[in-house]
Amino acid sequence: MSGAKTAVGSCVGESRFSLDRDGELIVTDNSMSESCSGVTIYTDGASRGNPGYAGIGAVILDANGSCLMELSEWIGIATNNEAEYTALIKALEAARQLCAKKVNVLTDSELMVRQMTGEYAVKSQRLRPLFLQVQRLKGEFSGFTIKHVGRERNPRADRLANLGIDSQLNELD
Repeated sequence: MSGAKTAVGSCVGESRFSLDRDGELIVTDNSMSESCSGVTIYTDGASRGNPGYAGIGAVILDANGSCLMELSEWIGIATNNEAEYTALIKALEAARQLCAKKVNVLTDSELMVRQMTGEYAVKSQRLRPLFLQVQRLKGEFSGFTIKHVGRERNPRADRLANLGIDSQLNELD
């Protein structure tokens, strides 16, 4: 996974989010931090081919259901499951930067949910480091839940993941 191209967007008020040269999230107006003690995160990863061109998408909502941030990123060549985990990692990093204390993750990746809850073992050597990174990140929150939702309940994150892929493919044309 290489050559990341990221789009980070603010969805509310006057808060602005951007990335510095190293790809680190910058919150230029911290007024939202008090209202995001608990967030809901929708994530999705997409791969055209398995492995193939891949992108990630995420939507972070506050406790009232208002959109705090959207993420869309090209992640290079990856499997769909690698893209799913990468989407979760990027979203958890963003939630941490937003000062979230508790996160509720909703994703259409049943495999990732079952691995994160311990129902399935992580056998893939390519997924193991991503799984361990999520485990470390989730330990930084006072509360963490993850739940599987059907694709029909995750359309925005799906669209953002595909936009991440399209952003790179449009440059290649």
